[in-house]
Amino acid sequence: MLDLRRRQVITLLGGAAATWSLAARAQQPAMPVIGYLSSQSPNTFSHLAAAFRLGLSDIGFVEGDNVTIVYRWAENQMDRLPALATELVGRQVAVIAATGGPASILAAKAATTTIPIVFIAGDDPVKRGIVASLARPGGNLTGANFFGTELSAKRLELLRELLPAATRIAVLVNPGNAAVTENMVRDVEAAAIAMGLQSKIVNVGASSEIETAFTTFVRERPDALFVSTDPMLTARRVQTVQLAARHAIPAIYGERDYTEVGGLMSYGASLADAYRQIGVYAGRILKGVKAADLPVMQSTKFELVINVPTARMLGLTVPPGLLARADEVIE
Repeated sequence: MLDLRRRQVITLLGGAAATWSLAARAQQPAMPVIGYLSSQSPNTFSHLAAAFRLGLSDIGFVEGDNVTIVYRWAENQMDRLPALATELVGRQVAVIAATGGPASILAAKAATTTIPIVFIAGDDPVKRGIVASLARPGGNLTGANFFGTELSAKRLELLRELLPAATRIAVLVNPGNAAVTENMVRDVEAAAIAMGLQSKIVNVGASSEIETAFTTFVRERPDALFVSTDPMLTARRVQTVQLAARHAIPAIYGERDYTEVGGLMSYGASLADAYRQIGVYAGRILKGVKAADLPVMQSTKFELVINVPTARMLGLTVPPGLLARADEVIE
């Protein structure tokens, strides 16, 4: 009889423990979900998604541990972005990270006025009508501006310093990124005139057009190439760098991603740092801060990177003063 009673007590306690465990799990808050929207491909932009996750971890959120990230990549098909943004809104994500250019930001903004959005912008988001002001963006958007277009004149100055005898510059741009491209072209053309340089704008919107552009360069032989800051071109950086090397055309780029794959020289804000910053912002929003109360960050980390083996291959001697100012010299 005693053994029977003991078994009954154990059974009752086990059932109660199971009930308490189920109740405790039911009371635990659901893991927050972040929607990551990009105009590009994970094959070429995964390192920036990793920088975003690093920013999240800096503030205490680790993917798969206490936060879920749902990725939506448009694979450079901009017309897919509105549907992808709408899909993320339908999943009731807590935050949307809009990356890979203005098309992603505008798609996310059109899809929701309530879900917080953190963005990466390559030019002034106030002039673009994305936010009301940098200090108090208002609405449901905030993010980081990495000055993709504003640094165009500075890049041209650095290119001229490397190639003082240059007179003719080809400028590679993506017409599909119209608003950003127009601002960049205006700044480059004005800077070129001030330096006594002739500039020729060359439009490319796909890999095949990049090949065609370099075929034209072989015939016209510009002294140097200026590659604009653009997600589509960045995604095709290996192709561009290899063509520049094959045809012995000195080039400057806006992102270190190019010099890391053999490009001659780059100058611009650290994209990895900007993506990390919006990861931090996404984490702060998950902790209850309103997007409207987070000022748009302005990149403060700028990098001049010079690839010396590429310079030697092109028969160039990099001026000592330029090398001394470089944040990184690839040997």
